[in-house]
Amino acid sequence: MNSEGRRIPPVYCSLFTLHAFLSIDFLHFILRETAMRRLLPLTLALVPLLGSSAWAQTAVVYRISISGVVENGLAPYVARSLREAQSAKAVAAYLDIDTPGGRVDAAERISDDVRAAGIPVYAFVNPRAYSAGALIAMSSNGIYMRPGAVIGAATPVDGQGTKAPEKMVSAMRAEFRAVAEERGLDPKLAEAMVDENVEIPGVVAKGQLLTLSTGEAVRLGFAKGQVANEAALLDAIGHPNAQVVATSTNWAEGIVRFLTNPLVSPLLLSLGILGLVFEIKTGAFGLGGLLSLVSLGLFFGSSLILGLAGWEEVLLLGLGLIALAVEAFVIPGFGVAGIVGILAIVSSMVLAMMGGYPTSGDVAQALAVLGASLFITAAVIYAWLRHLPNSGRFSGLLLKGAGDRAAGFTTAPSRPELVGRDGTALTDLRPSGTARIGEERIDVITEGEYVSQGSRVQVVRSDGYRHVVKLVASRQSSDISRQPPDQ
Repeated sequence: MNSEGRRIPPVYCSLFTLHAFLSIDFLHFILRETAMRRLLPLTLALVPLLGSSAWAQTAVVYRISISGVVENGLAPYVARSLREAQSAKAVAAYLDIDTPGGRVDAAERISDDVRAAGIPVYAFVNPRAYSAGALIAMSSNGIYMRPGAVIGAATPVDGQGTKAPEKMVSAMRAEFRAVAEERGLDPKLAEAMVDENVEIPGVVAKGQLLTLSTGEAVRLGFAKGQVANEAALLDAIGHPNAQVVATSTNWAEGIVRFLTNPLVSPLLLSLGILGLVFEIKTGAFGLGGLLSLVSLGLFFGSSLILGLAGWEEVLLLGLGLIALAVEAFVIPGFGVAGIVGILAIVSSMVLAMMGGYPTSGDVAQALAVLGASLFITAAVIYAWLRHLPNSGRFSGLLLKGAGDRAAGFTTAPSRPELVGRDGTALTDLRPSGTARIGEERIDVITEGEYVSQGSRVQVVRSDGYRHVVKLVASRQSSDISRQPPDQ
């Protein structure tokens, strides 16, 4: 009803209700649009900040430790760590260096991997990078040093600490110069770290090796800056809030480094040599051959992984084994093939322990390991032959007692009348076989030489069932005079 008391038709009530509802909804729409327009600039301003904060939280930097002596077991670890960092989309990696130096070939492998990395790699000298460590640090995208750190003194030396020959010094000087040129460092400074004959006025006098402190390295532009700790380093490389992932050696790298230890290598070589000795004595492939293959496989496989051995050493070992197999199965006895096989195997063992740039110390260590393995092998064989007859478990493998002729024990009647007589080989003698002596077929054996079927032979010794023959002047078998049978 209206103000005058008249009744309003239902259709008009519906229209009024719809109008009021639409008016309220329209008002909400206006208010919401106004709020959104006011919040939009603020939202757009916060988006970059939120995005950068999220990126900073997900950025990852890998820490790769290079501490202690640089040896061949370190190179696979560094290569694997760099691959992991690249696979994990890390923004950078840094080498935490504290080393007095080490092997040149190992340092060169690490240097190659660092320069070929697909991400930026920085060096943090913390606090020493001598010799091989200096080459590794120079290979990075930038050197940072903590207060009181040093870098340099990289002249190559042998195992006794004396300066290496000029040939090796020249190679290292060129290596340092090339790496410095690639990384934008002063090549003269790099050369002066290797060769004391390089003089740089105001920096190092002739006759002195260059070693730079943190302040000197920063002042000369060799280092990018001085940082006190890891946080300062991350800030210097532009990733202050990055998450640091520290890598360590895995079980496989630990096993390889264990197998190449100078105390373990002689044991592997000893087992390999013992297996070869037993295999040659038995003349058939068995437990000795399997033991030899496993031991030599572990020795050469670990050296191959570490870069000490190449395929040349493996091929040399294979040729030696083939020569010994020919000596054992094809040409019985011991001759040229056996000597060549032993020399090839020994040479491959020594070469597999020296690496790419062997010093006199490396050669001495390789020969010492080989000598120790031969000593262990001889000691085991001696102890075995000496104590095996008295062993309660294995004494049955050897014949303890012996019957002599005076006690009435004979293996076969003596045939001295055969000595000096000629005959014909009825089979190939390798070295044993059958020959016809007079009218008899007799089992014979040579002194190691191979005699083909139909050859003329002569009995040189007869002892029971064992008749030893030798090859005599070649004639047609039909011309051999048949001697009358013994009466």
